[in-house]
Amino acid sequence: DVLDPERLIQCPLVKHHQIRARRFPYHLVKCKESNPEIAKKLATCPFNARHLVPQADLSDHIMKCSDKAFMEQDVVSRSSEPPQEQLNNGSTWQAPPCEEDWETEALEGSESTFVWGMIN
Repeated sequence: DVLDPERLIQCPLVKHHQIRARRFPYHLVKCKESNPEIAKKLATCPFNARHLVPQADLSDHIMKCSDKAFMEQDVVSRSSEPPQEQLNNGSTWQAPPCEEDWETEALEGSESTFVWGMIN
């Protein structure tokens, strides 16, 4: 099952590493740091950062990548939204007008200076 977090995945850097799917992203980071020479020879798929392939095979991988369909579907669905809806997806909240006037308060001054713990 592709969605099973306990399934084992083979590391693209060190072939004898078998990692649980839920730990795979963390393993990739550590394994790249531990094997910089191997990591230099691999390219990251633009559709899924978990896909590391030899640099020479990247264009072939991009053409066949199973995650490419998800990206294309997302782009198509976003482009089919009317432009007005895209603009209105943000919040319409506006801050209420401020009733404080710090400049006037500073000019009026205060008869006594506030000191923490002291009572005037």
